[in-house]
Amino acid sequence: MPDSLLTYFAYGSNMSAARLRARIPEARRLGVATLAGHVLRFHKCGADGSAKLDVIATGDATDRVLGVLFGLTTAEKAVLDAIEGPGYAGVSVAVGNADGAVIEAFMYRALRVDATLRPFAWYVHHVLTGAREAGLPTDYVARIAAVETIDDPDAERDARERGVHRARHQAPESQP
Repeated sequence: MPDSLLTYFAYGSNMSAARLRARIPEARRLGVATLAGHVLRFHKCGADGSAKLDVIATGDATDRVLGVLFGLTTAEKAVLDAIEGPGYAGVSVAVGNADGAVIEAFMYRALRVDATLRPFAWYVHHVLTGAREAGLPTDYVARIAAVETIDDPDAERDARERGVHRARHQAPESQP
């Protein structure tokens, strides 16, 4: 029996095709989607001591989080769950795709937050790369770019993370 295909809504660093493919090589990009009634926050407590992205519900239907949908098998989701680690919980959400259809997807939500943390510059670079690849609106991308970042004190990790984008690989598009 073939493995089930699940829809993953990536709103942070995994929007970047190169970043997600480094983790899940066969991830299939399905398109852009919108999560209504939510906003982005760089406040998830990362294991490395920096902030990572999270989404929070606002109750305001005009608030929007934009992201990229990827198709993953259940085995690939298990790998991604392990990579994302215990700091995130997988949750089911309803997102709207570019055609206006409502899609059931899973995403990750932070379990522990700290609004005083700042993201590493390389992390925001992943997010910006993914947002630009997806063709997200320039004002949305500009809000992400305006986030205050900090330098990663681990120079090797910084170089490794930035190196992900040197050999850009695109996630395969959905097949007809």
